[in-house]
Amino acid sequence: MSDVLLRGIVIGLAIAAPVGPIGLLCIRRTLAAGRWAGLVSGMGAATADAIYGCIAGFGLTFISQMLIDQAIWLRLIGGLFLCYLGIKTIVTPAASQAAPVTHAGLAGMYVSTLALTITNPLTILSFVGIFAGLGMATAAQPGLEAAQLVFGVFLGSAMWWLILSSGANLLRGKLTQQLTWINRISGSILVVFGVIALNL
Repeated sequence: MSDVLLRGIVIGLAIAAPVGPIGLLCIRRTLAAGRWAGLVSGMGAATADAIYGCIAGFGLTFISQMLIDQAIWLRLIGGLFLCYLGIKTIVTPAASQAAPVTHAGLAGMYVSTLALTITNPLTILSFVGIFAGLGMATAAQPGLEAAQLVFGVFLGSAMWWLILSSGANLLRGKLTQQLTWINRISGSILVVFGVIALNL
């Protein structure tokens, strides 16, 4: 394994691991609909991380600056969407067993977490900060190295979502009776994240 690929994996893990609104959403979807729902949701976030890794790795500063310039609108969209998801989670009755997840349902989960992650300006700022800390922010990486870096970021992020969704899936049987309260608590936290995003 090359140093660049390994570095990308570490960056992907570092960006994905802090449990924020996306992690909470992944856990809640795993508990409600099974491991595939949580994993596919996480893959949406991993894809967004790879896109931001691509922007940072290939030195596409004009795109990163544009995203930062539009931070208010991105925060507004992401914050409102989080509030919507939180309220929907609170009012949705807890099912006694996991609902069957269709391909369309999985696609919707993937797209929603991709959109939520991509509209979070803190993600691109995190990448810029990490790249700067590693001495990689001064110029674009050579093509092959940049591609390895982006792939590593995706792998690292995907590994985290696999671990998180698998762990949540193991707890499903023990937490089934508490799903109503889990929905209320996780939904409330998602709303709080949304309100914070709207007020930053």
